[in-house]
Amino acid sequence: MCGIVGLYNSNTPPTLEELAKMVDAIKHRGPDFTNHTIIGKVGLGHARLSIIDTSAAANQPMTSADERYTIVYNGEVYNFKEIKEELNVDFKTTSDTEVVLQAFIKWGVDCYQHLNGMFDFAIFDKQTEELFLFRDRIGIKPLFYYQNENTFAFSSEIKGITANSSIKDSLEINKSSISSFLHLGYIPEPETIYNNIKKFPAGAVGIFKDGELKISQIWSPNEAISNLDTDNYDQTKSNLKKLINSAVGYRMVSDVPYGTFLSGGIDSSLITAMAQSQIDQSVKTFSLGIKDSNRDESQYAKQVAEHLNTDHHELMVSVADIKDQVASMIETFDEPFADSSAFLMSIVSKLARKEVKMVLSGDGGDELFMGYGAYKWADRLNKPLIKALKKPISSVLNLGNNRAKRAAGVFNSGNNTNLKSHIFSQEQYYFSEEELSTLLVEPDLNNIDVINSNVDLSRTLSAKEAQALFDLNYYLKDDLLVKVDRASMKYGLEVRTPLLDHRIVEYVLNINEKYKEVKGETKYILKDILYDYIPKAFFDRPKQGFSIPLNEWLLTDLSFLIDDYLSEEAVEKANIVKFEEVNNYVKDFRNGANYLYNRIWTLILLHKWVAQAK
Repeated sequence: MCGIVGLYNSNTPPTLEELAKMVDAIKHRGPDFTNHTIIGKVGLGHARLSIIDTSAAANQPMTSADERYTIVYNGEVYNFKEIKEELNVDFKTTSDTEVVLQAFIKWGVDCYQHLNGMFDFAIFDKQTEELFLFRDRIGIKPLFYYQNENTFAFSSEIKGITANSSIKDSLEINKSSISSFLHLGYIPEPETIYNNIKKFPAGAVGIFKDGELKISQIWSPNEAISNLDTDNYDQTKSNLKKLINSAVGYRMVSDVPYGTFLSGGIDSSLITAMAQSQIDQSVKTFSLGIKDSNRDESQYAKQVAEHLNTDHHELMVSVADIKDQVASMIETFDEPFADSSAFLMSIVSKLARKEVKMVLSGDGGDELFMGYGAYKWADRLNKPLIKALKKPISSVLNLGNNRAKRAAGVFNSGNNTNLKSHIFSQEQYYFSEEELSTLLVEPDLNNIDVINSNVDLSRTLSAKEAQALFDLNYYLKDDLLVKVDRASMKYGLEVRTPLLDHRIVEYVLNINEKYKEVKGETKYILKDILYDYIPKAFFDRPKQGFSIPLNEWLLTDLSFLIDDYLSEEAVEKANIVKFEEVNNYVKDFRNGANYLYNRIWTLILLHKWVAQAK
């Protein structure tokens, strides 16, 4: 895993000094080696985390023998050995980087179809003066780009672009992205907090030439939707189990020590069990516990680790550990990002990095196998009687306790136009569109309609399937995977996600829904596979998730954040939301409306980002 940057100027070539600053800004992603080069008007830079072929021969930028092509590459292509056999080329290294470069030389853009992995990479063709950009199908690895009339730049993180002072000075806040952030807790692709910086699309290839970038979509979850798989449960389970085992095996190829994140939940336990079943020595496992909290699940992780006989490492964290992370939150993510479990991901990554350079994680299981409560809400709100009565239901529930008021927010879904994002926002305790209309100084600036727009699919999805597909397209890619990438790469740790192997995604999207939920039990088929390795009794408990008690801490140890960033002075200075509305939310929260905590948290992070950006 690494970090990449690139810079093009139409007037004059970039300087080595400019490139050095860009690479230096992301060197945490690749602490083993950094380098950069200029070819004509294009500069390419790389920060390397050595996982496959740790020799100097595999350093980047890497140029072909004929000096026509140069690559900078971030990520892993897991099937590189099979591709290598197909190419029949005299390789100078054992790295997957050289395989990807040679695959492009042979197949051009069509090389994408051969790659199974998580990646973003750029290849410059000196002969045609074309720059090619690639990002993996699921969007596991990040890629950002900036463009104006004279300059084009890209990087694995926004900070790699803003390290260029002339670019940074030209940037303006993208106000339309703020509504999305307050509604979802993250800014969805392709937008960022800046007007001229975009997220390069997942599953896409871009060609930059003569000042113009043309992007082509190669793969998307929407296009992977097809006819439902066989109606034979045993066969489906067998097929899926083989796919997951294959994906885990691919991701255990490494020239450095590795382990797994183990929370004790379904997904991480399955990945750990399969990894342990494929090797003789004990897999290193890493988990966190939360001191003095009813959310602590460390004992479950320990139970699974003992059953599998892993080499288990555990760290108990407190609010003091979280407070130490708050100051660096904006710096790590570059834009407002509200997923508070990022604190825990950062801490467990730091723990793991002391022992290993790479870990496997269970990300993707909930979106693929319907593990979230949002999917039950989607089904509920799709029923004709509920549709007809949702307004009066919402009004009645608003008279109840905090739990009832939270449910009232979900029922109050307006005209159903943006129902998928509405369900998500209310399940996650963020602002509804209705609330944003009175909160924002400029309420017309939003792009919520765009992410809810209907797409043509090859078959009609149920309400649950549609909601899960929404999460796969947005929440997973633009929140969960962002959290994992930034928090882990902050410490130079690579995280691999077997359940997001595109072969699994394509297969699971077309598994019959009745295998994913049976008699109200979610993730049924995935759990059934897990129970082949670990006793079912280990998981006989409610789902909690990987989170901190943020609602409690904002009233106590972290209450200073409200005072610092939601004061009248701070809010009025930013001029994004109305202080009177903010003050009402703060008063209600501090007077017992604890379900408002994530609304408060997004406002804190927004104003903290604005304060640091100016």
